[in-house]
Amino acid sequence: MTKVAIVGANGYSGEELCAILARHPRVHIAAVTSRQHAGKLVPDILPRLAGCPSVASLTFSEPSVANLLQSEPDFVFLALPHGLAGEFAAPLVEAGRRVIDLSADFRLRDADIYKEFYGEDHGAIHLLGEAVYGIPELHRAEIARARLVASAGCYPTSILLPLVPLLKAGLIKPATIIASSASGVSGAGRKAETSLLYAECNESLRAYGLPKHRHLSEIEQELSLAAAEKVVITFVPHLAPMNRGIHSTIFAAPSAGKSLADIESCWQAAYEKEPFVRLTKSLPDVKNVNGTNFCDIAGREDARTGRLVILSAEDNLVKGAAGQAVQNFNLMAGFPETEALL
Repeated sequence: MTKVAIVGANGYSGEELCAILARHPRVHIAAVTSRQHAGKLVPDILPRLAGCPSVASLTFSEPSVANLLQSEPDFVFLALPHGLAGEFAAPLVEAGRRVIDLSADFRLRDADIYKEFYGEDHGAIHLLGEAVYGIPELHRAEIARARLVASAGCYPTSILLPLVPLLKAGLIKPATIIASSASGVSGAGRKAETSLLYAECNESLRAYGLPKHRHLSEIEQELSLAAAEKVVITFVPHLAPMNRGIHSTIFAAPSAGKSLADIESCWQAAYEKEPFVRLTKSLPDVKNVNGTNFCDIAGREDARTGRLVILSAEDNLVKGAAGQAVQNFNLMAGFPETEALL
């Protein structure tokens, strides 16, 4: 059994991570941390895990590197708000632990861009060059041998999976890309804010984070790498009246002489053997992916405008967070990639 620890296990992504790892047949959860709930039994705080033998007697501990190392984990998952992962990741990696970070702290390669989008200096700049961007379908080999993996954001995953193969193949014009995405309220995290109250979100749809949502930084970074040129896009996120799920609608002009058939052939070549990317004939719908690690992708051609309409759907807490983190972990540990996820 591989021993793992989870830092920040009481948030939405942390809870989802606990639930997945609790049913993983090759994992022993050695420690879970929560400053707010230290000393309390995990099932008392996360009732969905009640009756699960692997966590029945587990208590939350104070989040500290010393406590984590005392539990002797092989892997540590960091499910923390941005800005906090650095203080854990650096000493843990130095101590020989392999780290999977669900926050944004190690997704960007440029510390200046991190400061531009997140408003603060990075706490572990020396690890930015080593961290591997964690979308298995795009960086599988690097993830498998990494000491530190930065699991991709939820919005970026829904946009990068459809677009990266197309940019690598030169099938779309990078300067024409526009992405409009909608996320469930759980994407904002488990916190008390007026704008996230039921009465504010129910029967409501609103854009936010304009014009530079934080996830835009990693989206443009990865698109630029795929296109081998600087890519700047328009990205408009929305808060949707649902608990979970992300739906992205992406607009782009095809390269000269290219059609939807070329786009679909490219996706087929890239993803036909991928267990968690589904190319759908029907339009992607969050109800078909929620609770799963799938990302559904489809496209349509608008003959009137000469543009492509590309659509994707995923669960922001699974493929957009905890599930993708476990997918990365499986690769790093040498386990079947689908373990505990199918």
